[in-house]
Amino acid sequence: MDVLNLSNNVEVIRVLRERLQPVSLAESLVDTIEGQQENARKAAVLLAFFLQDDELHLILIRRASTLRSHSGEIAFPGGKVDATDHSMVTTALREAYEEIGLQPELVEPLGVLNPVFTVVSNYLIMPVVAYLPHGSGNLVLQESEVAELLTVNLTRLADPAITHTEQWTRGNQTRTIHFYDYDQYRIWGATGRIISSLLELLKPASP
Repeated sequence: MDVLNLSNNVEVIRVLRERLQPVSLAESLVDTIEGQQENARKAAVLLAFFLQDDELHLILIRRASTLRSHSGEIAFPGGKVDATDHSMVTTALREAYEEIGLQPELVEPLGVLNPVFTVVSNYLIMPVVAYLPHGSGNLVLQESEVAELLTVNLTRLADPAITHTEQWTRGNQTRTIHFYDYDQYRIWGATGRIISSLLELLKPASP
């Protein structure tokens, strides 16, 4: 079996708590990569799990077509760090509230994944993984930024049949690009890389 039994919701959340980096390390993880990408802009996104029909789902958004960067693409709620944010987790929670109306008190942070650097837009993104034990509540989209809300089934997202990788070269550097074709949506770019890291984390531990 390539992935844990993702239908076992309790086990998935337990494994995430155990294997994710602690939220207290978010800033130091970003600082390590920022030393290699000195001019990168900092951002954070929220990977929010919740139960729908007794199965774990993730919240994603389709960005508005009017946005200047990454318009129309599938992404996690999130955005750039503000000077008033106390932490990267604060950024993720604030942006999720602003973009989709997710109340911060509903969010239980589980930990963080390793930061992702985007070459084209020059962002250093911290993925904050969280669980919504009481559900997502009443979500209201900020229409100027969010065109559509997606709730993505974790088991379906882990299906190898919907994913493939390509090798892209930019500036004499070749990178692996991850694609997920979920229904009519193509998920790729930084979001694809974050999903790949998440699913890698959920693979069974080596004996």
